[in-house]
Amino acid sequence: MAFTAVYDANVLYPSTLRDVLIRVAQAGLVRAKWTDRILDEAFRNLKKNRSDLDPLKLDRTRELMAGSIRDVLVKGYEPLIEILDLPDRDDRHVLAAAIRAKAQVIVTFNLKDFPADKLLVWDVQAVHPDAFIEAQVGLSPQLVYGVLTQIADAWTTPSDAVVSDVIASLEREGLVASAAALRAMQ
Repeated sequence: MAFTAVYDANVLYPSTLRDVLIRVAQAGLVRAKWTDRILDEAFRNLKKNRSDLDPLKLDRTRELMAGSIRDVLVKGYEPLIEILDLPDRDDRHVLAAAIRAKAQVIVTFNLKDFPADKLLVWDVQAVHPDAFIEAQVGLSPQLVYGVLTQIADAWTTPSDAVVSDVIASLEREGLVASAAALRAMQ
């Protein structure tokens, strides 16, 4: 049975990483969870920082994400926020969602904002996306490679994209260890 992971806004920001995370969930390797508030943050930052991206296309991406994974949206987590203690008060909603979803992990680039001693009592771990993807490769290398193939096949730029292009994109997004593990599979 797949474990549950809450995806923080910062891992849903980079497009290739977002695509990989969604597709490994669609394939059943993990039960992905997020909240509307997490999506609000991710897409607000994309619109603010990436003026080269069409806001209407970003809105469409968000809509597609909502329907991409069954039962992905965490609700009813809000009452937990005020009782939680994290270094960055603005991240408490992510932990609250993880608790409500009974998630084992929060996938985030911001590990310092989710210290182990604050998460331990809730049986939740914060995991860097690089380690998370690398672990998925360890669990099911063929499935993850298939996900990368699907992504390469879906890319229109470059029109002749291959798996190595997807791996290179992940590496540019800061996933060095998982990129190395994926290259080793080729």
